Amino acid sequence: MAGVTPSPDISPVSAATTNGQFPRDSFCLNLSTLPDASNFVLKSTLKSPHLLDSPNGYYPGNGVLNGFKKRPRNMSQSSTDRELSNETQPQPNGPTSNDSRSNNKKRPSTDTIDYPRRRATIACEICRSRKSRCDGSRPKCRLCTELNAECVYREPGIKLDAGDKLILEHLNRIEGLLQTNLAGGLGLVTHSPAASNSTNEELLARSTGNMSGLGMIPSMNGLGTWNSSSSNISTMPKIHTTPALHLLQWPMIRDLVSRPYDPQVLLQLEMAREPLCLGTSLSLDLSNTGAYVQAFFERVNVWYACVNPYNWTSYYRTALSHGFRDGPESCIVLLVLALGHAGSAGSISQQPTDKDPPGLAYFAAAWALLPSLMTRNNMLSAQCHILASAYLFYIVRPLEAWNLLTNTSMKLQLLLSAPGRMPPHAKELSERVYWNTLLFESDLLAELDLPHSGIVQFEETVGLPGGFEDEGDETVGKDELWYFLAEIALRRLLNRVSHLIYTKASPTTSVAALEPLVAELDYQLTQWYEGLPLPVQFPHSRVPLSNPVQTVLRLRYFACRTIIFRPYILAVLNDENAALDPNVQENCRKCLEACIRQLEHITAHHAGHLPYLWQGALSIVSQTLLVMGATMSPSLSALLPPPHQMDIIIDDVVLEIERYAHLAPSLRLSAEIIREAEERRQMFLRSAGLKV
Repeated sequence: MAGVTPSPDISPVSAATTNGQFPRDSFCLNLSTLPDASNFVLKSTLKSPHLLDSPNGYYPGNGVLNGFKKRPRNMSQSSTDRELSNETQPQPNGPTSNDSRSNNKKRPSTDTIDYPRRRATIACEICRSRKSRCDGSRPKCRLCTELNAECVYREPGIKLDAGDKLILEHLNRIEGLLQTNLAGGLGLVTHSPAASNSTNEELLARSTGNMSGLGMIPSMNGLGTWNSSSSNISTMPKIHTTPALHLLQWPMIRDLVSRPYDPQVLLQLEMAREPLCLGTSLSLDLSNTGAYVQAFFERVNVWYACVNPYNWTSYYRTALSHGFRDGPESCIVLLVLALGHAGSAGSISQQPTDKDPPGLAYFAAAWALLPSLMTRNNMLSAQCHILASAYLFYIVRPLEAWNLLTNTSMKLQLLLSAPGRMPPHAKELSERVYWNTLLFESDLLAELDLPHSGIVQFEETVGLPGGFEDEGDETVGKDELWYFLAEIALRRLLNRVSHLIYTKASPTTSVAALEPLVAELDYQLTQWYEGLPLPVQFPHSRVPLSNPVQTVLRLRYFACRTIIFRPYILAVLNDENAALDPNVQENCRKCLEACIRQLEHITAHHAGHLPYLWQGALSIVSQTLLVMGATMSPSLSALLPPPHQMDIIIDDVVLEIERYAHLAPSLRLSAEIIREAEERRQMFLRSAGLKV
């Protein structure tokens, strides 16, 4: 039924990334008659152009995404660097964590040479810290015996590389911040981070994760060992002022609208929205199935990384045997076709309004299967819900997506809450479904005041995906992970910003109290950028990019940078004299520059419209309101491009958001708000004599 044929036209880039080892990235599928369907034959050759070209071998460099090692199964991207996870980071010369789980047999011994300079294989922590030679004696070395100290040996294979040293340096800076700026009432015990049993990621996340004010810092038993009452600030806070409409309460900006807006109004509009009506009259055209599968693995799976390209053919055969009418495999295949059709059609904002959205017929068929899967508590059912949520985000149905996500969250919490409930073969998929759920929920909670599902309680225990195992089946694409891992790290940083700056307990009343937090968060953002692998590391130039992944990451980077420095804009809008402080002025410049970088080429956002149109549109509205207010401030307007250039940028943004207005009532109101705001801004500038 299905066969694999080697691709004769591997691109030079692909050849370069595999050192001449051509991957099995060509897939030819011939289908015979389907039950109750007209006879058709589908011939499709799927060739992956590799949206992200991954190097073959270990990626050098420091930061959150270093340490990517290509796996023998031809996985294009895998991350074993645990700057983003709670697992131990493997070394270039050692096995990866997944490898060690899958193969516990020792490697056969080889002849070794005893060099004259013999040393203890593993030095204890005390000897390491004192830079003394350790004799390696167990349970205590000679020095620890003499000092009557606890002798702790690091596990074999775990070494401090440049990334570890960077994290420890980072921890020292954080500890200094805690002691000098937030020390009142803290019982900080300065145990050595290197001697902790927690991993570097735990140390980093938990240390940076509790600086949001004295009322939010739990008691500590040494760095990295928090008690059960602590809250993880790498997750969205329950109450925060990050959403776009909160800016309508700021000085100057509140004068741009004729009436006050409740920040809850967007949620109320979405709740009152007409329900999604799929009907039963949608015909299922299977003539372009191959093209849509190809489009999914080339353009869509990179955002979610939740469909295994190595066992796709098996899923398809199972779905085909059921006539696409029953079972989770049928649901997954139909959702892949829906998203593939969407991915091949471009931005939904540019689709004809009198026609159904691309992929809706496939989604409707999958939707009919979801009720039988909602009560199943297994990973395939959760995977179906994630893919369905992804399509609902594509058609800009955020609340419908949230409802499916809560169901996914409950399934995951049940499966993760006790050992043995998760089959070993489902672990990799469970990690991907988990992080998709957390990312989706965080995006929604950033803009809407929705109940938290509780999925965050596993955020520090679920590992990062390391790559699907090749099951020996036909492969339809590559396992793209770099974007997904980068997005996890950036989302956690965005959540920290919300916790540290935009909650009621945040010390934002004083610029002096704000400064060390902003400096630390900006430092973490810089480390995130510098740690990106080269294929996804975007240039800081203003030139539009052809790579959609780099484009989206660059926009997300500047969005994060904007909200880090945004409080300084508020400080100046409250008091123009605040801009006399050079530090305040410089931080305002950084914020406004980041805003302009998101708005000056507004159509660049189309690259991320499939996963991020709704979230991105509200972010655009937020940045636009911010720069509008800045143009009305003498101190801030001096930091912006010339007025005529700002008019062009803002006009383009207003028109772009109006193109989204028909997609959702929340976006329609957003378009009305910034249209009115621009009209009133022009009136203000003319009345103030700032415009002819």
